[in-house]
Amino acid sequence: MKPELAQTKVRRRRASPADLQPDPETDLTNFTRLPSHSAQRLAVSRSGMVSTAHYEATAAGVAMLEAGGNAVDAAVAAAFALGVCEPAASGLGGQTMMLIHHAPSGSTMALDGSSRAPNRANREVFRDLRIERRRGYRAVTVPSTPATLNYALQHYGKLSLCQVLEPACRLAEEGYQVSLLQYQLTRRERKFLRLGTAAPFFLREGSLPYRPGAVFRQPTLAKTLQRLARQGVEEFYTGEIGRLIEEDMVRNQGLIRRDDLAQIPVPIERRPVTGRFRGHRVFTMPPPGAGRTLIEMLNVYQQFPQEFTDLETPRGALYLAETIRRAFLDRQDRPFDANFYSQVSGTRMLSTDYGKLVARQIRKRFSARGETTHLSAMDPEGSAVALTQSIERVYGACSATPELGFLYNNYMSAFEYDDISHPYYMRPNAAPWASVAPTLVFRGKRPWLAIGSPGSERITPSIFQVLVRLGYLTPLAAVDAPRLYCSLDGVVSLEASRMRNDIPDILSRHGFQVNVREPYSFYLGCVQLVLRERGEFIGVADPRRDGSAGGPKS
Repeated sequence: MKPELAQTKVRRRRASPADLQPDPETDLTNFTRLPSHSAQRLAVSRSGMVSTAHYEATAAGVAMLEAGGNAVDAAVAAAFALGVCEPAASGLGGQTMMLIHHAPSGSTMALDGSSRAPNRANREVFRDLRIERRRGYRAVTVPSTPATLNYALQHYGKLSLCQVLEPACRLAEEGYQVSLLQYQLTRRERKFLRLGTAAPFFLREGSLPYRPGAVFRQPTLAKTLQRLARQGVEEFYTGEIGRLIEEDMVRNQGLIRRDDLAQIPVPIERRPVTGRFRGHRVFTMPPPGAGRTLIEMLNVYQQFPQEFTDLETPRGALYLAETIRRAFLDRQDRPFDANFYSQVSGTRMLSTDYGKLVARQIRKRFSARGETTHLSAMDPEGSAVALTQSIERVYGACSATPELGFLYNNYMSAFEYDDISHPYYMRPNAAPWASVAPTLVFRGKRPWLAIGSPGSERITPSIFQVLVRLGYLTPLAAVDAPRLYCSLDGVVSLEASRMRNDIPDILSRHGFQVNVREPYSFYLGCVQLVLRERGEFIGVADPRRDGSAGGPKS
């Protein structure tokens, strides 16, 4: 049964949450942002393009293209760099998912870089399930990011691991400027960092957030990255790094041991899920990712009359909210294990006939009543990458091995713990459920667009809204435009001050609860896109975070 939406009043909240207000200890009166080079939101090049959530990571990817590397080399270098300069979102201790089109072979594949639950994981090992699965060492799954990035590089890249790691090693050793966003996130999570082992690395004097503009260096992480560059990624799992991980896990009652690490979580190549949108072929992430949800949204949207498809109007926003809600209801009802996906009827979510049915139901209903990181890269040869990686929640498990310097993920929070029949029920060596949807869109046989976003459940709605708006807006305007998200229980979060003032009212009248978010809300994703058009590459970085786009100088 589908839950009924209760009639509620609009609930507004302050534009800036209290927990993100400036710390009195830090004077931010005259602080606006870092130098302009740190926020190149729109870039054009004839020689390839990279768009990431941080300008230093973008520069790392561009450097690989300039050195003769391809889109995969650029993406891997940028991903390693993001683990340094966006530590609250990703790093060596997390997991990575990728969509790759490899032009030389003409193949398009999804790399399922899921992390894995430790072999000793079961419900009984948690003394306090609510807390221990979210923070601390028992929240950690076996990190897969090093194995996934290395696999992509070895099979589809041109450059060596040492070359692509060089920018990340330099960033960790020499440092980068702390942004206002990083300061705010660190301040918000400070109490949890102080309770964990990560405080000495990410808090000044183990207690305070680093001020915006301060140079943040990570010498311990630099040594870990340099060791990987010299010894190879196997060092992370079966070498000295693996030994240090196990010792730290034992010391802090974690679950990971050397036998978990020795089963190196090499990514699985999967066939992307596909659909068509405005005549283009869309390739996106299969389970355990959320690509099915994105395809269903696109299928439903294409069945609406034109007057209901303008997202800037009240009626368009209303139909958008319900489309998002219905797609998430279907995903919740059809959680499939990726290893058995081809044997079950879940492909119905991808059917255009099912999209027509859902669209009719939405029209009938209304006529009756009135946070992960992402990067995108392309090269002149025609290869393209959409890569999404995460340590799950902000600052992950808030734990870090003293001798290694990277944050561990808290993907144990992404499992099902009550329904033993659920395919993502927590069990040894299981992969967690994921919300990511790195996506490639083709015009003919060639990639036209690489796109993705962080943001947990807000990922697919963010991508969906940009794809729709690309039909009538420029790439920058499509990414910049105000967004909304609708939860399973009908709560619509939206950047109301940037929308028509009658949009919250129509949503409320149709039974949605309205949650007003700040302009350019961190909550509503961070889309990074690269597209190729008329011989040029265009990159756009979402202004909602610290993103930047760039390409080699033509």
